[in-house]
Amino acid sequence: MDVSLALWALTIAGLGALIGADFLIGRNPHDVTIREAGIWTVVWVVLAGLFGLGLLFFAGGEPAGEFFAGYITEKSLSVDNLFVFVLIMAKFAVPSQYQQRVLLVGVLIALVLRAVFIAAGATIIASFSWVFFIFGAFLIWTAWKLIKEARADDGDEEEFEENRVLKMVEKRVPSTDQYHGTALFITENGKRLMTPMLVVMLAIGTTDVLFALDSIPAIFGLTQDPYIVFTANAFALMGLRQLYFLIGGLLKKLVHLSYGLSVILGFIGVKLVLHALHEAGVHVPEISIPVSLGVIVAVLAVTTVTSLIASRRQAEQEAREEAKATADV
Repeated sequence: MDVSLALWALTIAGLGALIGADFLIGRNPHDVTIREAGIWTVVWVVLAGLFGLGLLFFAGGEPAGEFFAGYITEKSLSVDNLFVFVLIMAKFAVPSQYQQRVLLVGVLIALVLRAVFIAAGATIIASFSWVFFIFGAFLIWTAWKLIKEARADDGDEEEFEENRVLKMVEKRVPSTDQYHGTALFITENGKRLMTPMLVVMLAIGTTDVLFALDSIPAIFGLTQDPYIVFTANAFALMGLRQLYFLIGGLLKKLVHLSYGLSVILGFIGVKLVLHALHEAGVHVPEISIPVSLGVIVAVLAVTTVTSLIASRRQAEQEAREEAKATADV
């Protein structure tokens, strides 16, 4: 897909306008209701759908299919981020009325850092086609690692561990442990101090980069067009804040999510390896975008249904055990 500088500029300006509108609407700190989160989640999904339809109309079916496959993949992988975001919010004891501001700025940081990753990935792919072997092998390994972690999970509560960047910032920049509204810095006794608000924003943004290590190769397995890769990531990330408040309580019920994500990553990894072999002149079948999109949607649907069934059965069993224990007493 041939994308002019003017289209790039228009796209970034459009996304910037949407982000600005989102920021202005939520500029006053408040507790986000389910209704508000639901409305904005629908808005971002609809905007992503309209963008994909625009690609279909102006660029054809293939770019549109690549966008939708990439968007759904990134959206599903980003849901996994929400588990970590919950841990970060708990660790830093972020007041509920400030959480939406934290997520908005944190996601913006993540989007900028991902743009750097995407530019680097596109440059590498354009110069070295063999990198698809590395990306494919990495995704297959990540898929296997996800399965092992899911099977080894004993239900213990996880704790968020700060990454090196965050530790370095906290060590070198004087800070306070008190929140002062949405202020990032305050002056206290003539000394400029960083507030926990800035620390938690950096935690959200930099932690997301770790997730990008598998999500960026995954979407490059579906399309090598930097424009589609960037826009799919942007729409998936910008709806993440509202999704956090909408399905926060549902996250614990998605007990099979890791298995579903591992299947998707493994599938895309195989797709990348087949593509790399094809580029090397080996006659192997390649997986088309419609097939990829169908597999991704089917896996997510099955994972969601089986997760909810398993969660309901577990809740019923716990209720029976509690009732039995009460009767014995």
